[in-house]
Amino acid sequence: MLHVKNRWKAAFFILLLIILIFVAVIGYLVAAPGEKENIPKTALNKDKYVQFHIRTNKDDLNKLINHYIEKEGLNGPIKYNVYLYDDVELDGTIPVFSENVRLRMTFEPESLKNGDLILKQKSISIGNLNLPVSFVLNFIKKSYKFPEWVTIYPDKREVYVGLQKMKIGRGDMKARIDTFNLPENDISFSLLFPTDK
Repeated sequence: MLHVKNRWKAAFFILLLIILIFVAVIGYLVAAPGEKENIPKTALNKDKYVQFHIRTNKDDLNKLINHYIEKEGLNGPIKYNVYLYDDVELDGTIPVFSENVRLRMTFEPESLKNGDLILKQKSISIGNLNLPVSFVLNFIKKSYKFPEWVTIYPDKREVYVGLQKMKIGRGDMKARIDTFNLPENDISFSLLFPTDK
């Protein structure tokens, strides 16, 4: 009987240790300072490019975005998809112990004068958990594999989509957003081909 008590006591302390480690890791990630990065303000010199204007819609762009995520292997430990509705929605799952917890974040898009896009965090739900947005964005930043032209700013609750850095074709073509009005399904962008070669 004493032997069984010792097993339960040992199991209890092991479980307590695991919980304390988990809380310590969460606490560290929440308290860890975010990187102080500035959003780029530069714009392409349009005189060096020939522009082709393209108009599209949310359905086609949804297919393209999620095909790109799958093709480039941009999922990490968190599986996710991006959908365009009236806002930009990231929908995925986070592994917590042996369970998958649903993650849903919505962002309000804003097209910038330089042709890039900024996504401002609007709402978040992670199963029944109540976690700070900056913590979740920091966790996503460290867990997801994003292309170099997508930057997450946890402290600002923003995602910067720097299309100027996006490599298209052989890397010399560029893209810029002209309009990105999701409620009106009015999406247009320009492809820029260099003329100085």
